[in-house]
Order: sequence, then structure tokens, then C-alpha cells
Amino acid sequence: MQWLKPPRVLASAKDLKSLGSRGLQGITATNSNTKISISRLSSGSDAALPARRVQENLGLHSERLRAAMVERLHAQGITDERVLSAMQVVPRHSFVDEALASRAYDDAALPIGHGQTISQPWVVARMISAVCEIELPTRVLEVGTGCGYQAAVMSYVFPQVYSIERIRSLYDMAKEHLRSLHLTKIRLSYGDGMAGLSSAAPFDAIVVAAAGLKIPQALMLQLRVGGILIAPEGTSAQKLIRIQRTSETGWTRQELEEVRFVPLKSGLQP
Repeated sequence: MQWLKPPRVLASAKDLKSLGSRGLQGITATNSNTKISISRLSSGSDAALPARRVQENLGLHSERLRAAMVERLHAQGITDERVLSAMQVVPRHSFVDEALASRAYDDAALPIGHGQTISQPWVVARMISAVCEIELPTRVLEVGTGCGYQAAVMSYVFPQVYSIERIRSLYDMAKEHLRSLHLTKIRLSYGDGMAGLSSAAPFDAIVVAAAGLKIPQALMLQLRVGGILIAPEGTSAQKLIRIQRTSETGWTRQELEEVRFVPLKSGLQP
């Protein structure tokens, strides 16, 4: 442990061809981390820009682009000011490959390699907001670190953030991203997310960034009484599920929006 309706693909064919040589794959209807039937912003004019120029432009204008993203999130129903402020601060373009940097603030999931994605901004904001509706959690676990973006946003909302990733290359990527932004309070672990992180339990909230047929009982048991878990559930048809632990043996369940997430898997991937 260290401190520290299916989507429209917005990356151009040229971008995805370039990404393929580095092991990144395009997103599909079964690999996206996005809300179904939500509007997207297109920025096709950026597709022809060289990656270095794109990064330079984002460096100059990222605050403006993030402000536009936050305004869009507010218009889409995200009202928690703590979450919106965190989304405003974290540079999403720092968590994606250079070839996709021009798409960083689009309303879409983007590939990060190994069949995984950086979640759509709305999904990140919605899931974090969903665990804050009753009270602000202190101790929070994220299952599925990916490239580290959602953990970074969470670190500006919650006092203690734990995150676990089963794919070693993504764990290493996230560690480097978080370190480069000096986000050292996040406790990042390489492990099986379906088993949770019993050594740090119980948690006030758990946020799961992949969809299983059922939400693992191990994760539900690692909630404190009164704690909230938010996770996608299902296979071909998925919904966000919000679970609250009401007693040692009791939980309540609420179905939220239809979504599409990458599959939740057990075990470790070297």
C-alpha cells in the first residue's frame, strides 16, 4: 500500500491508429464508463493538431476548458459544489495519452489501455455526488483506480481516499500521474478490487468503477453502518446502484441511471 444508448467514440481514426501501436484500444458499447443517452460535445477541429501542440494549447487553456466542463455538468444535474469545485481543479488532460489530449474535456469516456477507460466526466461527478447526499464521508474506497483521475477528484472532496487497481500497468500509471500532481494523500494499492481492502475497512463510502452481475458481498460488508456504496450492476443492461448499510445485516438499495461500464473482474493482472 502506498500513500499517494452506447457511447459515440470521439477520438478520430488517426488518433486510434496511433494509440493502437501503444496498446490502447478504442472504446465500444461494452467498454466505456459512460451514461447512456447523454449529450456529448464534439471537437473535431482539434483532431488534426499535433499532440505536442494540443498539450501546449491545453496547458494554456485547460482552466477555461475545465470551467466549460463544470458548467456542462451543472446543466446536467450535478449540483454538489464540492464535487464541481474538485472537477474544476483536476487537469483531466494529464491523465490521458497525448494522442487523445484534445478530447480530454469532451463529455465522453476515453481509452487508457488494457480494455479500460477514463470515465466520462458526468459519471465521475455523479458517483461522487451520490455518496455525499446524506453527509460527507471521511474514509472512502475506490475500486478500479484506472489512470487515477477519479481518485484525484475524490482527494479534493474526501479527507481519506483509498484506491485499489488489479492491473499492474494501470496501477503504475496511476501512481505516476498522482505523484506528478503531488496528490500524495491517496492510499493506492495493487490488488483484487472485488475483495475490497479489508485492512482499511470499514469505509464511509465505496465507489466502484466497473460493473459486475452482482455487487460483491465483500464490498458491502466493508461499509460501516450508515455507509454508502455506489456501483454499476448488470451485463448487457446496466444501472447505477446506490446501497446504504442500515445495520450489521441490513442494506437498502436504490436504482439510479442507466449506464455502460467496463466489466468488473477478479484476480490480478501482471
